[in-house]
Amino acid sequence: MFGGTGFLGRRIVERLAAAGDDVRVAVRRPERVSFPEMRGRVEAVRADVSDEAAVARAVEGAAGAVNAVGHYVERRGATFHDIHADGALHVARQAGQAGARRLIHVSGIGADPGSESPYVRARGVGETLVREAFDGATILRPSAIVGPGDALLSRLAELARRSPVLPLFGNGGTRLQPVFVGDVAEACARALDDPAARGRIYELGGPRVYAWREIARLACERTGRRPLPVPVPFPVWYLLAAAMALHPDPPLTRDQVKLARRDNVVDARASTLGDLGIRPVPLEEVLHDCIGRADG
Repeated sequence: MFGGTGFLGRRIVERLAAAGDDVRVAVRRPERVSFPEMRGRVEAVRADVSDEAAVARAVEGAAGAVNAVGHYVERRGATFHDIHADGALHVARQAGQAGARRLIHVSGIGADPGSESPYVRARGVGETLVREAFDGATILRPSAIVGPGDALLSRLAELARRSPVLPLFGNGGTRLQPVFVGDVAEACARALDDPAARGRIYELGGPRVYAWREIARLACERTGRRPLPVPVPFPVWYLLAAAMALHPDPPLTRDQVKLARRDNVVDARASTLGDLGIRPVPLEEVLHDCIGRADG
């Protein structure tokens, strides 16, 4: 399991271990891996997807492999291409050479090797490399993933609590199809077990499509606050992202702005959660867990 300590990866590890599977979590800092409730089922090993020799050691003897590594800010020596293309290739190639029967590769809706966005382009190139290197690899493409501690609802709620205004990307009309993190973890587990999932691409979204401003409104209502939604033109967002680029961990990047301009919804022709026997959890049912109680 690569990316097993991230927001999604932890849920995948917990789901597999709870089902009785032995899970090897490959991470750069194994000393930080902690799954006390899964003691005896989860083993941490040192590996970085950019180091193919370490990847080979991590997958040795594995029956299956999952790559859920997420990389959202480029740094020297860790570009989007390094992680989502070359790193994905390393996992796929070494899993195949180790004799793993199954490989699940977590990508994202809209992955496109021809995109102008370095992030989206690297995701698309990675998918192509994975499918070429591992016969029968399964690709999971989730929309925006929500759950406790996520990067969407939690941040919107925090902003609502701190500010009298809520800036929107453009007019807030970009469409998203948020999917519950537990549903994505379940999809991964089922795809590992289901022979019919071999070689397929699944696009994972919740049961409803929302405009960005609708999601912002739901998050704000949950906090009990009513900040004023303010449309902000995308050129302004690009300027803000450029100004933040020198920060070691920028809260906003140009690629994130580019992503915010594009709809992120499941294609009507795609295989979905339903094809894996999963009924997606509605966003409204997880708001409490994601944001907590309304403020007094």
